[in-house]
Amino acid sequence: MNPLPGALLLIGHPVSHSLSPAFQNAALRHAGIALDYTAMDVPPERFADAVAHIRATHAAGNVTVPHKIAMFDACTEVTPIAERAGAVNAFRALDDDQLVGHNTDVGGVNHAVRELIGHPRGLTITLLGAGGAAAAVLAAAASWDAEVRVRSRSYERAKELVEQVHPDAHVLRRVVDTLEGADIIINATTLGMSEDDDLPCEASELEPQTAVLDLVFRPNETRWVRECRARGLRAADGREMLLEQGALAFEWWLGVPPDREVMRTALLATPRH
Repeated sequence: MNPLPGALLLIGHPVSHSLSPAFQNAALRHAGIALDYTAMDVPPERFADAVAHIRATHAAGNVTVPHKIAMFDACTEVTPIAERAGAVNAFRALDDDQLVGHNTDVGGVNHAVRELIGHPRGLTITLLGAGGAAAAVLAAAASWDAEVRVRSRSYERAKELVEQVHPDAHVLRRVVDTLEGADIIINATTLGMSEDDDLPCEASELEPQTAVLDLVFRPNETRWVRECRARGLRAADGREMLLEQGALAFEWWLGVPPDREVMRTALLATPRH
């Protein structure tokens, strides 16, 4: 086991909806590790203060929306996979004032895609978004031998991300190209965090062979996933990615693998809203 960090934190804004504390704390208790995993709501203007707190307390933990790229910039060292993605979702402050960043979202995406459709080799993947979660998808997709298409509200941001992470991917301008011929559409935007959000795209516009992976996770699933399933499409929310990235982060922080079934049971037992 690695030396224990001074604290385990989840940094994001908002974080009140997060279910990570439920399954991480269940895994910690099961492993007999005397730490608590605590969510810490950090608005963007307080991010620098949060980093100072992480350093001062020698904390480890996770980063979620909207801080994954900011944490990448704040780290003094990043792992190769985080370097490729240009985003950090797991961090660890060391005693020598080093702040190390890692990206377990990449492994989480790989796991979630394979759970839904099997190996994506030779398929056409459409990715929606150009933020930290999208960076993880592109980093994972670089090893898939698949056609990858990216669409974002900001064409320039998407183009920049593709050039940085997966230069063989294509950036789309037209909505019709987003949907046509897609074997799987992955939502890596924040749409769906609220039940009232717009849908990433209408389920009625999707072709019958298209599968849907929504990286957003809500206890009662996202409206997009529910509507796609109602039309007979294969669809999954971000539960599998959430669990796997959390398990990979746990092992990276502490040097021991968690019991994934304990994590899953705790997540499923969390009250649905």
